[in-house]
Amino acid sequence: MVDKKVISIKQINYALAVAKYLHFKKAAEASNVSQSAMSTAIHEMEKQLGFQVFERNNKQVLLTYQGELFITKAQAVKLALDELHQISELTTTALSAPMKLGVIPTIGPYLLPKVLPQVRANYPLFKLHLVEDQSHVLVDMVRHGDLDAAILALPFPIEGLMAFDFWAEDFYLISHRDEYPGYPKEIASNELELDRLMLLKDGHCLKEQALAACQMQQEEQGQEFSATSLNTLIQMVAGKVGSTLVPEMALEQLLKGHSELRAIHLNEPGPHRRIAIIIRPNYVRVTDIEVLKKMFADSLQQHSASRKAKAINPLQLA
Repeated sequence: MVDKKVISIKQINYALAVAKYLHFKKAAEASNVSQSAMSTAIHEMEKQLGFQVFERNNKQVLLTYQGELFITKAQAVKLALDELHQISELTTTALSAPMKLGVIPTIGPYLLPKVLPQVRANYPLFKLHLVEDQSHVLVDMVRHGDLDAAILALPFPIEGLMAFDFWAEDFYLISHRDEYPGYPKEIASNELELDRLMLLKDGHCLKEQALAACQMQQEEQGQEFSATSLNTLIQMVAGKVGSTLVPEMALEQLLKGHSELRAIHLNEPGPHRRIAIIIRPNYVRVTDIEVLKKMFADSLQQHSASRKAKAINPLQLA
């Protein structure tokens, strides 16, 4: 007869950790508990359930069929409990509870320095925990409740989640001043030297968005070099290896100190990417997201207006 004892939250968290790592030692380290304590808790949980969640031997850990069903339900339980705790933390003051926010590498370094000073000035007690990773990782973390929200560049698949757009921008071609003579203000995709165009490696949504803006397929990009950061691409352009495409948000920071480089607006229908905060549909802190969205939009607009007021030439931001 199956023991009817209630499964504890601790056991659920341990099971989710093992399911994530498929390794008891790694799961125990991530949970700050000994491996023996975790193994004992999982074993007791399986006795209470009446079936094995994990199939394990000395070499590997696998989820059983029933285990996969259990983990799916356990994730939903954890998410619901997290949201209950968030409700208990809510007060009449905006941004009064800590928040875990994800951001992709092609946004974080260029957005956060612009917007965080205003956030800190207006809400000095607000604790913001930031996680930087690629879009697909952040989307999964939001879905599973590991993040409250994430900042992404759209379009990107976010089925089942909500998006709060707060900015839209175009791409610019970055080239050495010795290329594209005459320093044109605009350039169309059919004018690009595709054999010299360098983009980020596969997996970065910026690459897919840049190709889409140019109405290009991946195989049309002739340059074999790819990088994991925009800074690396800029260094390669400075070395006359080729050219690249970067979002408007990153122009000023990337080109600072590079008088030999030029930025040329990509003259294709835009905006080429939208910036948004994504959340779960039942996320309880929508008011906080609205506050952040407004501050982010206001900060970006102020920086854009300031740049224009100072008559900074977008073709030469160094």
